Amino acid sequence: MTTETAPANPVKSFLDLVKFEHSVFALPFAYLSTLTVMSLESAFSWGVLWWVTLAMVSGRTLAMAANRIIDRKVDAENPRTAGRELVTGAVSLKTAYWGCAVSLAVFLFSAAMLNPLCLVLSPLAVVPLIVYPYGKRFTDYPHAILALAQAVAPVGAWLAVTGTFAGSGPAWVLGAAVGLWIGAFDLIYACQDVEVDRRIGVRSTPARWGVAAALRASTVSHVVTVGLFAWFGLLAGVGAFYWTGLVIVAGILAYEHAIVKPDDLSRANRAFFAANGYVAIALFVFGLLDLYV
Repeated sequence: MTTETAPANPVKSFLDLVKFEHSVFALPFAYLSTLTVMSLESAFSWGVLWWVTLAMVSGRTLAMAANRIIDRKVDAENPRTAGRELVTGAVSLKTAYWGCAVSLAVFLFSAAMLNPLCLVLSPLAVVPLIVYPYGKRFTDYPHAILALAQAVAPVGAWLAVTGTFAGSGPAWVLGAAVGLWIGAFDLIYACQDVEVDRRIGVRSTPARWGVAAALRASTVSHVVTVGLFAWFGLLAGVGAFYWTGLVIVAGILAYEHAIVKPDDLSRANRAFFAANGYVAIALFVFGLLDLYV
C-alpha cells in the first residue's frame, strides 16, 4: 500500500516564498505616518487606510518575489538559502513571475485610488525595490538601496492623505529613520553569508570590510535611527506614550546588538526577525495610543 503526498498549495508556497508575515517590519510605520497626518489634518478615512494597506502589502510582495527571482541562482549556491522555494522547485518560476505581475498591478491601482500624486510617483517607488537585488552585483553597499526602498513607505503614506508635498517634513524624517533602521539590520543579516559571498562573488559591506566593521556600522546607524524617531516625534508634537515607546525601541535595539558578536553570529536570526518585529510593533502601538489620547 502506497501513501500519496498531497499536492502543495501554490498560494501558500508563494506566500512562503515572499515571507508574507514579514510585512510587520514596514507596515506599522506606514500606519503611523498615515494616522499621524490624519490626526494633524483632522482627516481620518478608512478608505485611505485600506488603500495604503493594499499598496504596502502588494509593494512588499512585489519586492520579495522579484528578489527571489533575480537571486535564485545565487541562493542555490548558498547553503543557508538553498532551501528557498524557487531553488527547490516548490514554487515555479512562472508562478513567481505571475505573483510579481499581480502585485505590481495591485500596487499601481492602489496608488491610483489614493490620489494623482501617488499614482505619478508610484513607478519611482518601484525602482529601488527592483534595483536592490541587483545591487549586490555592482556595489559593496546594497543595504543603502534597501534603506532607500523602505524609506519610501512613510513618505508615500503621508502623501496618500494630503496629496501634496507641502508640510510633509515629518514624513521624510520618519522615512529616513525607517530606511536606516532596516538598512542597519540588513547589515547584521548579511554577516551570516560573508564567506559564501566572497567565494561566489556577491558584494556586501560585511564581505568587503569584515563582520566587525559591519556590526559597528549597524550600531551607529541604529543610534542615528533612534535620534530620527525622536526628531519625528518633535515635529509631530507627540506626547508621553510615543516617548515611552521610543525608550522601549531603544532598549530592543540595544539588546539586538548585545546578542550579535563578530565571533558569534548564532543569534543573528533572532536579532533580525524577532527583535526588529518588536521594534515596529512597539513604536506603532505606543504611537497609536498617543494619537488616541
